[in-house]
Amino acid sequence: MEKNEKLKKNSEQELKKNSKQDLLSLNDVSTEFILDVIEKAIDIKKNPEKYSSALKGKTLLMIFEKPSLRTRVSFEVGMTQMGGHAIYYDVATSPLGKKETIEDTGKVVSRYVDIVMARLFKFEDCKKLAENATVPVIDALSDMNHPCQILCDLMTIKEKLGKLNNSVNNDVNSNGLKGLTLAYLGDCKNNVTYSLMHGCAHVGMNIKVACPNDKEYMPEQRIVDEARMIAKKNIKLYGEIKIEVLHDAKEAVKNADIVYTDSWMSYHIPKELMEARKQKLMPFQVTAQLMKYAKPTSVFMNCLPAMRGMEQTAEVVDGAQSIVFDQAENRLHAQKAIMLKLLGKI
Repeated sequence: MEKNEKLKKNSEQELKKNSKQDLLSLNDVSTEFILDVIEKAIDIKKNPEKYSSALKGKTLLMIFEKPSLRTRVSFEVGMTQMGGHAIYYDVATSPLGKKETIEDTGKVVSRYVDIVMARLFKFEDCKKLAENATVPVIDALSDMNHPCQILCDLMTIKEKLGKLNNSVNNDVNSNGLKGLTLAYLGDCKNNVTYSLMHGCAHVGMNIKVACPNDKEYMPEQRIVDEARMIAKKNIKLYGEIKIEVLHDAKEAVKNADIVYTDSWMSYHIPKELMEARKQKLMPFQVTAQLMKYAKPTSVFMNCLPAMRGMEQTAEVVDGAQSIVFDQAENRLHAQKAIMLKLLGKI
């Protein structure tokens, strides 16, 4: 009898694992998934009371190897505001994969919680966690991906430019993002750039990334190819989508609708290398003068934290075109939509 019960339990767990959906990379999800999350996030922001008990009785586990203000607060507050509960787990007290394998961790926590969010150093570790968990797993940032941030960014762009863009294109039925051009400047060999490339290709946006002509700062060709493949699959939906890698800031920003940058000094950069990086990246600093090459209606974005005088000047990040704090706020609404989507509530 005990053997039969054990087999039944294992079978149920395997069924859960095969039927659940994760959010690990925007390269792995459908265009429909992304558009659904964006639409739901906008509705959540407008009508938060509608979702006040949407995740009642649900528990989110938040696993952190890398610290973050916005990620932790937005997920924890988001879960609470929808009637659920969030648990913070700092792996510094018990390093992931050391005394217990990541595979075992995935299997164990699935017996306790309904959904897992992991902010880890390595994407492969997040992937391994998801492969062994029977509940949805969210990559809240790893070395290769930052899908939650980019879903928030796309929501913010639609919120700010969607109606104007549809009016210009005389297409009220458009998703509000089709045909827009985003210019990303700075270090392009990072998770934000990669997820932006994937995300833009899904929603019909052109993207130009500009960085030094140096492999240390250039995106991996594999990622560029993945984004172009998504664009190719969506050609009937949007027409041609341009994914470009450039080495001139002005060329990238020219006629852009969105100018985006990110920190030059990530957590893993040793102090002794910071000055050399700064000098290499200074030609890609976003200044008020550079912003003049973009469209008059353009907006400036940075996923924060922002270092004034580094990747952008204070005049830009604190200026009228900057939407960085609306962008930061929208992490809350986008995170809510992501959890609802993965838990089958939308």
